[in-house]
Amino acid sequence: MTRKPKPVKDSFVRMTELVLPNDTNTLNNLMGGRMMHLMDVAAAISAQRHSNRIVVTASVDNVSFREGIKLGSVITLEAQVTRSFSSSMEVHIDVWAEDIPSGTKVKSNEAFFTFVAVDQSGRPIDVPDAVPETEAEHEWFKGALRRRQLRLVLGGRMAPQEATELKALFDMVALAAEEDSAS
Repeated sequence: MTRKPKPVKDSFVRMTELVLPNDTNTLNNLMGGRMMHLMDVAAAISAQRHSNRIVVTASVDNVSFREGIKLGSVITLEAQVTRSFSSSMEVHIDVWAEDIPSGTKVKSNEAFFTFVAVDQSGRPIDVPDAVPETEAEHEWFKGALRRRQLRLVLGGRMAPQEATELKALFDMVALAAEEDSAS
């Protein structure tokens, strides 16, 4: 099946939520599990927009909780497909926490989620190629193959020697270290 390319901007999702008492822990901070749920929903919508298919979460990379998000804060989640492969898509998510009375807004979380598009029987199905247009989209796109290979190696689904993008990255780091020590 031919996959018609789609601009990654078409997958952009912005979701806004208010942190209510039922969402918080005993310190009145948003619970991590609730944050993960919201991130998964925003990312899934983005992947569905790109693929026009049912999607399932395949992996989550390095969710960092930089700042606690207090009760009453407004959180904004922004998700967008960075790159697609045959049936999978990588989605980048940023989470912003806003304290409206104080007028402050901070980036509290960031992560990459991977989704697989499936048919009605749950079998993987091809997705459109993702087309980056802006400089930032091109950077996310280029890095997506390295992140994918790292996920596959760590998950035992790819041999480390097959991860050509990672090897190239480590070769660049080694070369830079040699140049630094020579100067």
